[in-house]
Amino acid sequence: MTEKNMSKLISILVPCFNEQDSISGFMATISPVLESLQENVEILFIDDGSTDETLKLLSRLAGQNQQVKVISFSRNFGKEAALTAGLDLVTGDAVIPIDVDLQDPVELIPQMIEKWKAGADVVLARRLDRPSDSFIKRLAVNIFYKLISFLSSTPIPRDVGDYRLMDRKVVDSICLLPERNRFMKGILSWPGYETEVIDFSRPDRATGRSKWRSWKLFNYALDGIFSFSTAPLRMWTYAGLVLSFFSLCYLIFIVAKTLIFGVDLPGYASVVSIILFFSGINLVGLGILGEYLGRVFIEVKQRPVYLIKRKIGFD
Repeated sequence: MTEKNMSKLISILVPCFNEQDSISGFMATISPVLESLQENVEILFIDDGSTDETLKLLSRLAGQNQQVKVISFSRNFGKEAALTAGLDLVTGDAVIPIDVDLQDPVELIPQMIEKWKAGADVVLARRLDRPSDSFIKRLAVNIFYKLISFLSSTPIPRDVGDYRLMDRKVVDSICLLPERNRFMKGILSWPGYETEVIDFSRPDRATGRSKWRSWKLFNYALDGIFSFSTAPLRMWTYAGLVLSFFSLCYLIFIVAKTLIFGVDLPGYASVVSIILFFSGINLVGLGILGEYLGRVFIEVKQRPVYLIKRKIGFD
């Protein structure tokens, strides 16, 4: 019997923010699946500063079920911080982050564990389709994955969220990463290791509404690009070289034309257009530089990623 085939502790990691309508349905759905496993299980809920009855429901649940543990943040720090806290605190031999909204099918958990016991260190759940997403959102997601694949040296699997199984050594590797800017798609993918994939069709959200809006998703995509690539800075260098080359060519052309044909009346429209164009270019360049400087500023302050107000169900 191999080490992975012995009875192990499986940690289920569940971030929550204002999910009072989803918790009971989630537990009713996942409990039979976990009971069918021949494994020890712990379920860690992370209350990310909820303002509804989420913490009260989780506290009651932890009192009724010894498998359930709860941590509550002092305020809302975001899902990335919630995942980070969960990975820091779980003790399982394998860890499975999952959303409470049931869009991640819990029925995949036994398959994940089976592949893990067969030798995989990471088992990804990959979405085959996005039936609830609009055409614009699907297009934006497609552009994001193409961009991040082109710009980043860290392979980030397409159509894969946080739902996956990770071996203990993978989790330990992730916990070594100290950065405060937590782009979890990249951080979870960074360690590598032996990886298997399970495909699934994603259902609609069972209850409640998604907390992710278009502008938040756009900022999240920018975080991914700036956190896992310095290519924008390098591309700006290339753009500067190209523009300088063409500017030099144009300058030579103007000087030669003036020497041969004399001085033309200056064109006001063309001058204004050129000034506005290069002003825009400079502002974009400053914005890119500012993004990186802002991240450096956040890192050097060394503030904690999260603050825990309360722990429930821990020894």
